[in-house]
Amino acid sequence: MKKLLSVLVCTCVAWMAGPAFAQTSDSALLLAKVQADKKAVVEKSLNLTAEEAKKFWPLYDKFQKELAAPHREYALAVRDYVGAEKSMTDANATRLARVVLAASVSEAKIRERQFKEASKVLPGIKAARYVQIENKIQAVQRYETAKAIPLAE
Repeated sequence: MKKLLSVLVCTCVAWMAGPAFAQTSDSALLLAKVQADKKAVVEKSLNLTAEEAKKFWPLYDKFQKELAAPHREYALAVRDYVGAEKSMTDANATRLARVVLAASVSEAKIRERQFKEASKVLPGIKAARYVQIENKIQAVQRYETAKAIPLAE
């Protein structure tokens, strides 16, 4: 339970605080880097010119604020699941699953809009790379959370 709460807190902090990313196969190491400074990882991975950076970073900050809402909904649902532990009811499990699915749909729509906006200020390769970076970070965060949470019984 302690490990689960630790992973949950780390995941929530990474998503809500929006803090790094480098090529690595070790998901725990990547998660630690993300938690340390996500923006620095994105910056290093994109290798923006001064002109690109001037246009991209305000969008990036806006993007992170937009993503905070679905990430918060997901994190709260996970927290509720962990809190319910063995006393989970069918109705609560259904509610939590719907919250998680709705958060995923909302996030996908936001990411699609973000890609369109990023494509206006960055070359296609860098805009696509930004999407890849965000997707990798999200995948690692979700994996680290998921592996610590037992399946519903």
